[in-house]
Amino acid sequence: GLSYTWIFNNNTLYVQEDNRRFVSQETGNLYIAKVEPTDVGNYTCVVTNSKAQQSVQGPPTPLTLRSDGVMGEYEPKIEVRFPETTYAAKGSSVKLECFALGK
Repeated sequence: GLSYTWIFNNNTLYVQEDNRRFVSQETGNLYIAKVEPTDVGNYTCVVTNSKAQQSVQGPPTPLTLRSDGVMGEYEPKIEVRFPETTYAAKGSSVKLECFALGK
């Protein structure tokens, strides 16, 4: 299977210890609930295929803060698409992924 990690300014980002950030292991997307000045920098996604024992690193994506304090036309919104139905064989394990939104 594939796994996703993110690198922040050349250091691995340990988001499981952080309640503001979330990395979807379904899509690889990095979500930040509330951006702070310490979040400014370059983010790079790393996709690892454990079966092939290979990793691929994407290009860095810079994150900057707006200096005018304006959020834009729309408020931030995180959208996640969940499958309508999840099937599992009796006795098997199912991994469900979710995260809560809040203010």
